[in-house]
Amino acid sequence: MNKTLNGNQIKVIAIIAMTIDHLTWVFFPGFQHIWYVYLLHIIGRLTAPIMWFFIAEGFHYTRDVKKYIFRLFIFAVISHFAYDFAGGIPFIPNGFFNMTSVMWSLAWSVVLMVIFTTERIPKWAKILLIILICFITFPSDWSTVAAMCPVYLYLNRGDFKKQSFTMLIWVVIYAAVYFIFMDKIYAVIQLFTLLSLLVLKQYNGERGQWKGMKWFFYIYYPAHLFVIGLIRVMLGNGSIFP
Repeated sequence: MNKTLNGNQIKVIAIIAMTIDHLTWVFFPGFQHIWYVYLLHIIGRLTAPIMWFFIAEGFHYTRDVKKYIFRLFIFAVISHFAYDFAGGIPFIPNGFFNMTSVMWSLAWSVVLMVIFTTERIPKWAKILLIILICFITFPSDWSTVAAMCPVYLYLNRGDFKKQSFTMLIWVVIYAAVYFIFMDKIYAVIQLFTLLSLLVLKQYNGERGQWKGMKWFFYIYYPAHLFVIGLIRVMLGNGSIFP
């Protein structure tokens, strides 16, 4: 079967899905139990796994992993303030869930990829570092899952079946946490994240002609969150994320 989507096209899908999801949060805050709200959030589930996938691809293709990590952490810091403003969340974390954007976990994910693939680090030190990073990334959007899943997507790069199974495991873990501790229906919605595999399966391994997509996403992500925050303030909403 011919694979028809390049990286840029898949990222556009992620951007559209993300924008729909975040607009839904601001107009229907706190996960309202309405069928069309469910549908809009299901569309939004496409975004995170696509971001995980291309973080792994970025690690594979980068010529300078230190610059890649530095760029992601700068992006994560900027996105922290944009995400918290969008959601009506205190800039200084005061809880354990959804205190900062998914970019915090994704930046640490690349650090984990270095740890996993570096032979110079003793096994005991790797284990300690992995536990520490899991703890550090726990309060972000998508929590530790967004730090660990891209690592295994990278380690299984070239084997889409193994990558799909990896994503299945981590998404089920995340959904289980929501099911046990938070909202059971939202936990089921999280399982629709796996629909992203239908999109990623069409990836042809090419970046696409426009080289500016990487920088466009770096700008668009915090910029659209800032706009979401302005809408939230105008609507008089408080915290909008669950």
